[in-house]
Amino acid sequence: MESQLAQLELLCQQLYEATDPNARTQAEKALVGFTDSAESLTQCLSQNNPYALLLATTTLTKMVTRVTPELPIQDRLQLRNYVLQYLGNRMRLPPYVIQAMVQLVARITKHGWFDMDKKDYVFRNILDEVGTFLRGSVNHCVVGVQVLHQLVMEMNQAESLRSLTKHRKIASSFRDETLFSIFTLSCTLLQQINVHDETQHTLINWLLKLTCTCLSFDFIGTSTDESADDLATVQIPTTWRALFLDTSTLQLFFTLFHNLPAELASQSIACLVQMASVRRSLFNNVERQNFLSQLVKGVRTILELPQALADPECYHEFCRLLMRLKSNYQLVELMRLDDYPQFIELVAKFTVSSLQSWQFSANSIHYLLGFWQRLVGSVPYIRTSEPHLLDTYVPEITEAYATSRLESVETVVMENLDNPLDDKALVSQQLEQMSTIGRCEYNKTCQLLINLFDRTATSYQELLQRPSPSEQDLAIREGQLAWLVYLIASVIGGRVSHTLPEDYDCMDGQLVCRVLQLMTLTDAQLPQHGNHYLDLAYLHFFEQFRMVFVGDVVQRASQVYQTLSERLGLTDESMVLNNVFITKIVTNLKYWTSSRHIVNKTLQLLNDLALGYGSVRKLVKLESVQFILDHHTPEHFAFLDVSHSNLDLRCRTTFYTALGRLLLVDLGENEERFERFIAPTTSFLQQVETMFTSRQMGQLVNEDQLKRMLSGLCRDILGITLACNNKASYMMLFDWVYPRVTTIVLQALAIWYHDPIVTTPILKLMAELVLNRSQRLQFEVTSPNGVLLFREASKAIACYGEQILTVRNIPEQQVYQLKYPFDVGREGGREGGVEVIGNLDNNKLKGVSICFNMLKAALCGNYVNFGVLRLYGDSALDEALNMFVKLLISIPLKNLLDFPKVSQAYYGLLEILTQDHMDFISSLQPEVFVYILSSISEGLSALDPMVCTGCCSTLDHILSFLFKKLSKLNGAPMSPSHSTPFLRILELHPEILQQMLSSIMNTIIFENCRNQWSMSRPLLGLILLNEDYFQKLRDRVVEMQPAERVSVMAACFDNLMEGIERNLQPRNRDNFTKNLSVFRRDVNCSVKDELSPHPPSMSAINDMMV
Repeated sequence: MESQLAQLELLCQQLYEATDPNARTQAEKALVGFTDSAESLTQCLSQNNPYALLLATTTLTKMVTRVTPELPIQDRLQLRNYVLQYLGNRMRLPPYVIQAMVQLVARITKHGWFDMDKKDYVFRNILDEVGTFLRGSVNHCVVGVQVLHQLVMEMNQAESLRSLTKHRKIASSFRDETLFSIFTLSCTLLQQINVHDETQHTLINWLLKLTCTCLSFDFIGTSTDESADDLATVQIPTTWRALFLDTSTLQLFFTLFHNLPAELASQSIACLVQMASVRRSLFNNVERQNFLSQLVKGVRTILELPQALADPECYHEFCRLLMRLKSNYQLVELMRLDDYPQFIELVAKFTVSSLQSWQFSANSIHYLLGFWQRLVGSVPYIRTSEPHLLDTYVPEITEAYATSRLESVETVVMENLDNPLDDKALVSQQLEQMSTIGRCEYNKTCQLLINLFDRTATSYQELLQRPSPSEQDLAIREGQLAWLVYLIASVIGGRVSHTLPEDYDCMDGQLVCRVLQLMTLTDAQLPQHGNHYLDLAYLHFFEQFRMVFVGDVVQRASQVYQTLSERLGLTDESMVLNNVFITKIVTNLKYWTSSRHIVNKTLQLLNDLALGYGSVRKLVKLESVQFILDHHTPEHFAFLDVSHSNLDLRCRTTFYTALGRLLLVDLGENEERFERFIAPTTSFLQQVETMFTSRQMGQLVNEDQLKRMLSGLCRDILGITLACNNKASYMMLFDWVYPRVTTIVLQALAIWYHDPIVTTPILKLMAELVLNRSQRLQFEVTSPNGVLLFREASKAIACYGEQILTVRNIPEQQVYQLKYPFDVGREGGREGGVEVIGNLDNNKLKGVSICFNMLKAALCGNYVNFGVLRLYGDSALDEALNMFVKLLISIPLKNLLDFPKVSQAYYGLLEILTQDHMDFISSLQPEVFVYILSSISEGLSALDPMVCTGCCSTLDHILSFLFKKLSKLNGAPMSPSHSTPFLRILELHPEILQQMLSSIMNTIIFENCRNQWSMSRPLLGLILLNEDYFQKLRDRVVEMQPAERVSVMAACFDNLMEGIERNLQPRNRDNFTKNLSVFRRDVNCSVKDELSPHPPSMSAINDMMV
């Protein structure tokens, strides 16, 4: 045994310390046997090696966490007591071992919360157990507080392996019985502790963490998004009310902030952030005003002595506190405070100072701007004559933001720092906030922007007039102009949600004119010089201008266009579209091929214009647009040249989608116009055909260039196909595509099946071609095009599938998007009773998911009579379906739900197959059908509602088919002549459907069922096919209830089947659905009662399975 333990310690050390991945992998494999042995784990806990202790503790935590088999109560109780005793006797353990042991104690306590031994809840005495630690030394107190902190964290965190309903039941009981005591204990200890004793600072740190965790508890089960913390409300229970009415509680944390070092002071502000977010209904009006008064006074004391805010963490938490203050309290309530003028003045000075220190406060500015944004947004609702003072301080905020951004540019350029404009998400967020802030005292905002813009633009013009201006000086001025264009765009965009006087339209017009004049100046310099940031700012400006002044959403643009007419000669919207928008789009596509971001945003702008009902009709009348429709070639649009490897070929789809929408406005059935439009693409197709033919003849060609050309061609056609939303346009495109394009893409699939650069656009093109979008695929009765189209789709699926199944040894992290290197070769085997064509590493799931979508679109398009195909011996349908099966069984079951796009594609296709092609499904081999049923069972509990609903529908189709087949037998024994593999499987393995019945009933009774109607459809079929099992399940659930609820639960089940006949007719289904709604409502009162001392186990129904 000693030698084994020595070996164990060595392996643990290799597992946690080795830098060689292979050594760590080998150690992990070797440790599997040890972790499966209870004796070895027990011995590990008695060792001094920290890694052995960590391994044993984490393994025991996993054993405690698993649902089945569950450890006996006495074993868990002894384990918890042993670990607590171990922690109490050994204070010199490494922190990571202490944390692991603390987590084990918390996990055991949570999972055993409702477990009883001799009528006692033996795991609820955690406070008594921790009390022994709190009565010991400082180190003992620290460990005790850690246990409580981890316990609150565990109680607040749902687990994937257990029901959300059971989690909420435990959390609610813990909230009502223990949480307040823990919070009170934490506050009491903080009041008693000596904050000036540095030896107790670790304890203070954990006490503050514990307090903040208690206040962050999910009191009502809302599971709020932690990323949206500025909007959160803390739903404190009413029983806590007295503690919050006591002003000493709030004052405690302000006192701690002023007396603790910075690294601990931030924790006290984090507690104040939560206290400031306490629900408003906890107080009456007077109490709320008093609480707010104390809160604001505390904030004032911090602002009057802001030295501690020099710490980044303290500063960040304080900004959060200000944001929460405004989120939870109204402006009018702040205005009622006696010290409101001093408060708002101090916050304004603090904000101005923060904005000027742009490098220090980058990640916290969001909260400060959010504070002012909400204040400004509240102004229209003020019904009092008292001054809100925002008209005094908000212009200062606007000026500080604008000037600080301009000043930052010089520092960024001179010191070569990261440019804030590169953080697009942060800039977008701040500009959205400034769009509201800038609209307060808008005349001052406009005058500020005009002054700053004129001064900077004048300096920029002077630079350009010099013979050889400095690159640094140009970059500084262009960076400053970029910020100003962004700010102008944001304040113009902010007018969408405001009702403004016409004078403001004139101000908007002046700002617009300046931006357009600057753009004319900089565009003239593009052949020699251009600034990436400035052109991105122009595109953002166009986006805001389009939403406000172009198309169907124009509210009142007369004054704006009047200003544009007077200063720039742009008299109406059509001239703006032609002389400004289209000119800028063409210019960018001509000169900015080196910038992927600019090209993508430019094409997105064109696409947005083409989507507008009014704007697209004005655009198509412009000569420049007609020129683009006829000359979309690399000679006129350099980004279409596939030799530009820096550009994303997907942008071509966006471009051609926009062109297609423009073309379709007046196309009708004009085939001559379509031929003119498609001529450049035809020429491109000829180039691809020439190179492809040369390659097949063995001539030397640039294969990478050929693949990019082929990919670009497919993406071009895909864009046009996306725009074709009626029969006439689609038929013209189909006649052009088939068979010339389909022939070459199928050959390319066979050659480059392993390269997603080729396969992804080809498969997406085929999937879009077979999609009957807007009923555009309406072939004449004399036309074979529907069958021909389906044959091409079938060939694509079969060709790609057959080849991709030969690819193996793909790294797991590349399984969705295939990349080199990998091996190609056939490899077979069996896994779980299913013949596996390839394992996890043998699939390119992205391509497979597109194939599934393609087959689904083809099967539900209603343009092919599949019965005729079989009648005349056409194997296209069988080939496609058989390849679907091969691809399906090559995917491990767990991966179907790991990748959302794969799961949605698979379950959507399966629903169509079970609806219209159940004969094929029922004839599958037993192991394949079991795989499909297992995937349905997994999907029933998926988090994606689309997947779950689709699985319900799929299961309903299968059960309807099965019920119909069995009904025809009329109780006669199933003979081989009437039987199918499908029926034989269900006869030999009835537990498959029984498990699904258990799962659905489990969800209906215990879970928060969001798709009850969908689940009711297959549930009736499951009950009728498993009546004996359902009766046993009913009896088991009734027996679980306390004596006083047995009759109630029995009546619920009786009412569920009342009036239900033994058939699946629509009327009978509807009656059952109504009964199920009543059943679930009634059973909630029994099973989900928060006060129930004997909650049913979540696995009780599943335990019925043999």
